[in-house]
Amino acid sequence: MHSKTDFPKINGLVLAGGKSMRMGNPKDKINWHGKEQRYYMADLLSPLCDQVFISCRADQLENFNNEYQAITDTFSNMGPFGGLLSALDFQKDKAWLVIACDLPLLDKNPIEFLIQSRDPEKVATAYESPSDGLPEPLIAIWEPKSYPLLHHFLSKGNTSLRKILINSDTTILKPGHPDFMMNVNTPEDLEKVQKILKF
Repeated sequence: MHSKTDFPKINGLVLAGGKSMRMGNPKDKINWHGKEQRYYMADLLSPLCDQVFISCRADQLENFNNEYQAITDTFSNMGPFGGLLSALDFQKDKAWLVIACDLPLLDKNPIEFLIQSRDPEKVATAYESPSDGLPEPLIAIWEPKSYPLLHHFLSKGNTSLRKILINSDTTILKPGHPDFMMNVNTPEDLEKVQKILKF
C-alpha cells in the first residue's frame, strides 16, 4: 500500500488563457473577491498545492503581478487542453490540479475534497458535471500518467479534455453542493452570480 507521501506532488494550475468571447471582457480579470479572479484562484490553491501557476497566453503577461508564477501556452489555440499540456511539459513528474478561472462560487472545500479523494493510480480525479452527468475536466487533478495520453489524443487531432476523461481510467466524484461548478461565460451568468454573491 502506498502512503500519500509517495504520491506525485500536486501543482495548482489556474486556467486564465481564454479569450472570453461570449463575455465581452476578460473573465480572468473580473474582481469578485477583492482582487482579479486569476489571482484569487491562485491564492485559493496556494495552501493546498506544492506550487501554483497561472496558465495564460504570452500577451497576458503585460501588467502581470510578479508575485504570481505564470506558464504561457506553448500549445496555442487549443484552449484548456493546451494549457494543461504546456503545464505537464513544464513539470512532467507533478500532478496538476486544474481549475478554470471562471468559477466565482468555488471555495476551498470542494478542492480539499478533490485532493482527499484523489487516486494517483488513475489518469485523473474529476467531478461529475451536474448539468450533463459527464466528467468536468476543469476542476480536476491530472496525474503525470495523463501526459502521454494527451499527446496520443493530440496526434489523433482530439483536444477535448472531457473526451479524454470519458475514455480513460478516471475517478469521478459526485459534487455535494454543485453550485461551486457554475461557470460564468455570458453577461447573464454574471448577473446570476452577482445575485448569489450579493453584489
